Amino acid sequence: MRAQHRGSAGGRLVLALGAAALAIAGLGTIAFGLWGNPPPPQPPAALTHSRTTSPAQPTETAAPGTPQASAAAPGAPSGPILSASPPTHLLIPSIGVSSDLIRLGLNTDGTVQVPPLIRNSPAGWYEGSPTPGQQGPAVILGHVDTYSERSVFYRLGDMRPGDQISVTRADNTVAVFTVTQVGDYPKANFPQLQVYGNTRSAQLRLITCGGDYDAQTGHFLNNIVIYATLTSSHPA
Repeated sequence: MRAQHRGSAGGRLVLALGAAALAIAGLGTIAFGLWGNPPPPQPPAALTHSRTTSPAQPTETAAPGTPQASAAAPGAPSGPILSASPPTHLLIPSIGVSSDLIRLGLNTDGTVQVPPLIRNSPAGWYEGSPTPGQQGPAVILGHVDTYSERSVFYRLGDMRPGDQISVTRADNTVAVFTVTQVGDYPKANFPQLQVYGNTRSAQLRLITCGGDYDAQTGHFLNNIVIYATLTSSHPA
């Protein structure tokens, strides 16, 4: 499962993030049972868009890491759009997240990097995706837990449509996103195009692990995806 290309910073190509289906497995591979805390919150079924059976459309049956070249172009921009500027900080008041953002690229095997599995591990922006505020889906990844404690995206499953997300950028602007959808997907049927595909508006995707925990493999079985749309911006 390897990335085929890194995509476009402006969102003009489908992102090469199918490999994230492999790499994101590393965002929640530590047994919560090791340190005695309950499993991370899961979004209510009534709020989530989930995929529990094999997808029927050919565009979503490709193995992770095989982006579909036939994906349509995003079209004319819609809604507020900002110029490119790397993100530096993430703020999510509803779940108590305030995290610096590191940059994530590709590993030598073509898989997407994840943040380091350390105490107080920050979230990370995948630099092959648009910068937050540009047209297209900016992608931010974070761990759900570590060997000894909860991590930055432990409460991601508590988020709800209408919640706000603020991303401070290197140009000293703050891009403000509003959550529109919560996704909870089995990793085996991760909907790549829905999550990473081209969009006309400036979008944000927050991704971590969720669902049931498999003690034998040391992995959570699902990915939680927060979908958000840029609604405003202001000086930092």
